[in-house]
Amino acid sequence: MRAPLGHFGHAMPAPDCLDDLTRPVADAVRDWRGSIPADQIVYVDTDPEWADTATFVEHYGQELLDQSANCVVVAGRRGADTTLAACVVLSTTRVDVNGAVRRQLGARKASFAPMDTATGETGMEYGGITPLGLPVHWPVLVDSAVVELPYVLVGSGRRRGKLLVPGKVFAELPNVVVLEGLGVA
Repeated sequence: MRAPLGHFGHAMPAPDCLDDLTRPVADAVRDWRGSIPADQIVYVDTDPEWADTATFVEHYGQELLDQSANCVVVAGRRGADTTLAACVVLSTTRVDVNGAVRRQLGARKASFAPMDTATGETGMEYGGITPLGLPVHWPVLVDSAVVELPYVLVGSGRRRGKLLVPGKVFAELPNVVVLEGLGVA
């Protein structure tokens, strides 16, 4: 199969390669019941040595820079309570942690979660965290620009491999909130 974007040597519908995904991501793909069929989510094999954005787009296609999203784990705190959430923004922007995230979570303080917390709580590898397969009770904050793209390149749960996901899928994830301005230049 040919990937819907980029120049990848190996592309397959994600339901056909669940063994290449971490367990939470594979479960999310297997159990997907959204309006867009799961076979529209595409797994592409990538070299983990080329995971850095600049190197990645050099090898797999410059057009991917404007069609990629990052998923980061944040921690919002109010008193002794901490809320973990995921934020999905285009890779050409950064998450507005101290503005949009803090307000949406009702937190006094918000920051990026420590790496050990992010990987331990998600069951995914650092650098490969994806919004598919996150803990179901987590808020998932998605920038509206991500939802508007036909396909978006995101992590697969591992550093090796990526997912090409129709943008509309992000609006159907559990506990999702689509926000204008979550990603800022």
